Amino acid sequence: MPLLTDLKVFDTLIQGATIEALTQMVNAFNAASNGAIVLSTEGFDGAYIRESFFTSLHSAQRRVDLNATHTSASATSLTQNEEVGVKIAGGFGPIEFNPIDIDFIGKSEDEAIAAISNNLAEAILKDKLNSAIRAAVAAIGNQANATYDAYALSPVGTVTYANINNAHAKFGDMSANIVCNVMNGATYHKLIGDNLSNSNRLFTASGVTIVDILGKATVVTDADALTVASPAKYNVLGLVRGGALVYSSPSSLVVNTERSNGQTVIKTSMQADYTFGLRLKGYKWDIANGGQTPSDAEVATGSNWDLAATSIKSTAGVLLVAGQ
Repeated sequence: MPLLTDLKVFDTLIQGATIEALTQMVNAFNAASNGAIVLSTEGFDGAYIRESFFTSLHSAQRRVDLNATHTSASATSLTQNEEVGVKIAGGFGPIEFNPIDIDFIGKSEDEAIAAISNNLAEAILKDKLNSAIRAAVAAIGNQANATYDAYALSPVGTVTYANINNAHAKFGDMSANIVCNVMNGATYHKLIGDNLSNSNRLFTASGVTIVDILGKATVVTDADALTVASPAKYNVLGLVRGGALVYSSPSSLVVNTERSNGQTVIKTSMQADYTFGLRLKGYKWDIANGGQTPSDAEVATGSNWDLAATSIKSTAGVLLVAGQ
């Protein structure tokens, strides 16, 4: 039987293998990161996802003087707000190869499927993670009450565990809710160099490493949003459980494989399209400003993520901005 004769089956095999690999990576990532960035295999219909919640009623608390003349008490309205997430679209490929070359080097169709599927799954995982980090840095960085700017100090403050702790302190008595730090490789190795010796590796996949630093999971990845070129700064996130939610169902991945004639050898190409939803705890995507299927730059714009929660302590987390 000629290699890759049944392209319809080949499409199905690539898509099935990618979904299986991606599901395995997602499960490992979610467990190792303490669920701060949740990569879900569930999707949603439409361009946006909304989840409503009741706003805080703490302001209804009041002091009562039993010796005073009784008067009417001011009522507090029970109101709702909503978190709004947005759907992001991406693509992979096309990947081209000559079927005769696969056969010539003694490789099988299964090996080709595995190579393509694993790379596709890792690429999608990194895109989801990078987008979640990009959005979190933008949204949290747009809130002064959730950001500790060590760069603005004189002299400029760098990334130290003390400054990470200062960022966590933005949550006050709720700082224990921060379960995961997110930083780039240079930041991580600086901390290790400062004698933070507990670097037990929990999960690794395509440039993404999760380690345990002093009891909190730390995602180490060179996501673009964690480094500012000019002026030279590093961003470090401190996220709560469920701080960033990424939705992507199996139906959101479409794979197509085509064979073409007309050249000296037969060529085969594979291309994939995919979508995923992104939502941040305590924030809502500004539909009027950000729009549908946003670009990376739009996701990374802080004004496109409006604060929905009444208190910063009920949001995705905090941000440390520090000198390199």
